[in-house]
Amino acid sequence: MFTPLKNKPLKFAVLGTGIWSQFQIPAWFEVGGVELVALYNRTVAKAELVARKYNTPKVYADPDELFRSELLDFVDIITEVPAHASLVLLAAKYHIPVICQKPMGPDYETCVAMVQACQEAGIPFFIHENFRWQWHYRAVRHALDERHLGRLHRADIRAGNGGKTVLSFQPVLRTLPHRAITDMGSHIFDLARFYFGEPESIYCHARRTFDGVAGEDVMAAMLRFPDLVCTCAISERPNFRVFIEGEYGTIEVGNDRIIHITTDKGTILRQPPEMPRYPWVTPEQDIQYGRHMIQNIVECNKHFYHALITGNLPETHAGDNLKTMRLVYAACESTERNAVIELS
Repeated sequence: MFTPLKNKPLKFAVLGTGIWSQFQIPAWFEVGGVELVALYNRTVAKAELVARKYNTPKVYADPDELFRSELLDFVDIITEVPAHASLVLLAAKYHIPVICQKPMGPDYETCVAMVQACQEAGIPFFIHENFRWQWHYRAVRHALDERHLGRLHRADIRAGNGGKTVLSFQPVLRTLPHRAITDMGSHIFDLARFYFGEPESIYCHARRTFDGVAGEDVMAAMLRFPDLVCTCAISERPNFRVFIEGEYGTIEVGNDRIIHITTDKGTILRQPPEMPRYPWVTPEQDIQYGRHMIQNIVECNKHFYHALITGNLPETHAGDNLKTMRLVYAACESTERNAVIELS
């Protein structure tokens, strides 16, 4: 719990006006109850374009000046990972609640320092880990809660990283030493924790499939839970899948997002609902990202807004996401050492 925010609307600033701000900002407006009062970007011209698009009154080239000058209820950090830590620490310095994109930081020690700084400042700190807000991933969670499977035995969670197409509009991904693990891996490790709790160990392999990038773009990890074994894998091509087996049957969902719950009694199918088509999404973006991916940003922001006005911690507050970051960087260590990493 923390002190809820009472202002109406909540005044916020966005730090970073790159590609994901195209979705994050209008998603906030879709939720409602907020007012965007300022933008920061290292390249001011980019921030000015975004400011004109959303009628934002102030643009800053210096984030410290933004914090000194604006009366804010919260900030949303939408920069690339290398800038996360300094901006979160700045928010803590000015005692401003902060939301930050995933992965939280460039290494586990930095993530710990970020969480501690916000705890000491007495401010809420949330991580925009949004995969678990896609309809089909939450539908799997609901099916598990219904206990169709009894005692769980094994699971398989897979996702694709978008291949070379993603690198064309997110060039910073070319520089990541462990791209598959830190970028998309954070999503599926979070899903594993969302479904099964905290693993006891992890063993990971990763490899690079093409030149021109610093790190691996595919990976496979084995997570050992007290009563369950779960594999988590990232491929270059789109391949989204969750498969969970228990003593009474299985739950499975693939690219079609249809939930299959199969037991000795037969198979129950749960069809995905029609996702909204937002006017702020271009036809190209609608095809490239898919409506489920865009909708999860709106749902995640809605969850954060409710947390801010009630004082209740959201699912992916930074203290919880720190456990996901422990998995991410343990996977990196496992790959480098070719060793099982115990997580106790």
